[in-house]
Amino acid sequence: MDGVELDVHATADGGIVVHHDPVLTGGRPLDTLTMAEATASLLSNGESVPSLAAALEVIGDRDVWVEVKALPPEYDAALLATLDAGPFPSRYAVHSFDHRITARLARQRPALPLGALLVARVVDPAGMLRLARATTLWQEWTMIDQDLVDTVHAAGARLIAWTVNDRIAAARLGVMGVDGLCGNYPDRLAVAA
Repeated sequence: MDGVELDVHATADGGIVVHHDPVLTGGRPLDTLTMAEATASLLSNGESVPSLAAALEVIGDRDVWVEVKALPPEYDAALLATLDAGPFPSRYAVHSFDHRITARLARQRPALPLGALLVARVVDPAGMLRLARATTLWQEWTMIDQDLVDTVHAAGARLIAWTVNDRIAAARLGVMGVDGLCGNYPDRLAVAA
């Protein structure tokens, strides 16, 4: 798998912007700003906060996993419309820590690839995926063992390890059979098949 993961938030008027945290530098919460105000704001590197639409244009023909940090139900349509209008909508997937979001989006768009993020060991990962209406488990990498890989695969789902920034860990996870690695340093994630 080779692609890009983007963290997104909804603005007060339903715009979708790419930003990891819910608050901009200086303490301004994204959900209190309009799309125009958010995209006019500068990041610490001097660049403006990008809209999801602008980021999709720049990324082009690559897989994109959109991590929805926060999305009120009334803005589901705005997210889906942004994905539909992107240059390669068939290459986009959505995942979230808020499994209510994935379940909601699945009801509206059954064919959209969806994932559930976890940073915990759950008793029934397959059941959790069913409830979240997700086909991919995004699991924090230190909580992955062979049993989890086997359980997720037996359920017909995929398992992506995040945030893997260590070559040795990447190799170990590759041997276990995870379906993808997400990390901050792509050059460290090359795993022999």
